[in-house]
Amino acid sequence: MGNPSISLRFTIFLSLSLSITPFALSPNYNKPSPIPKATPSDLLNLLGSKSQASTVNPSVAKELKSCFKFLVPFHPTPSFAKCSSRRSLRSIRFDNRRRREEDELVWWPPQSVLELARLAVDSGGDPGAIHRALDPAIIPIPDIHGSRTHKCELTRTPYGRRFVSEELNSYLQFLFELIVARSSAMGLNITLNRFDLFHGHLFLAFDNNRLGILFHAKEFPAYDETTFPCNMGYCQIGSNVSYDDSMNLRNILWLAPMPSNCTKDWEAPGVLVVLDAHPYGIIYRDIIPDYVQIARTIYEDDLGDTVVDVNYLDTGNALANYQIFIC
Repeated sequence: MGNPSISLRFTIFLSLSLSITPFALSPNYNKPSPIPKATPSDLLNLLGSKSQASTVNPSVAKELKSCFKFLVPFHPTPSFAKCSSRRSLRSIRFDNRRRREEDELVWWPPQSVLELARLAVDSGGDPGAIHRALDPAIIPIPDIHGSRTHKCELTRTPYGRRFVSEELNSYLQFLFELIVARSSAMGLNITLNRFDLFHGHLFLAFDNNRLGILFHAKEFPAYDETTFPCNMGYCQIGSNVSYDDSMNLRNILWLAPMPSNCTKDWEAPGVLVVLDAHPYGIIYRDIIPDYVQIARTIYEDDLGDTVVDVNYLDTGNALANYQIFIC
């Protein structure tokens, strides 16, 4: 006669096995789906029209929106009244403009900027169309505050150009100065100099050819064995830019108003936003490559076709003299 306790345990085990196994193998059992990985296209779509934003996975959209810090309030719906009454950039000095007027210059820029945004779409995203809007005159890049002494080449080429439209050049200058003026309110203290904010990358978005500029602040943080043990070459020599939490905010995105590719209407106004790449956020996790996470760098060629670099450099000595150089 067998041990009754062993027989009882076996009976219970067999009963549980039969009851659990069908559930475990049931074809109707689904594991929770992980949140999809965010893409640069998701980021741009959320900053476009409402219909474009609706294409982004809701979970991804929620996380991405938590990383947007707008320098100018975001309005995904066009206001044609604003478009028809937009101001000329030359009408008021920068330091005398009201905040609302600055906002409107981002939402609905001057005519020359709108024409370039339209050209980007109508050309099918052809970088050559933007290049042809540049003045052919070559402007040598001067020695910027001792950069040549340290063999530092700040720009892609040793010369630059400007747009034929002076209003366009002035608008680029306006964007640099507006970023500096408004960034401190969110804990990002930026200065216009060759170690910090001096350049942006103009691109045409992959999905819809929207014109944009990705600005990079905190370009050359000072070397520090503890906080930033990265040797960035000649242009880092002499830097006084500290590596701290403000590095999370170094990527600043401007998007021109989005023209329709079917009509003469506009699908969305312009945008100016800081992209928060803090280590616990979705931008840091999904969009910034692993090898540059310490620098928190978003790359412009992940957003679209890079057309030119826009540099705003102080060519003066005792007195500041900032000038635009397109390279």
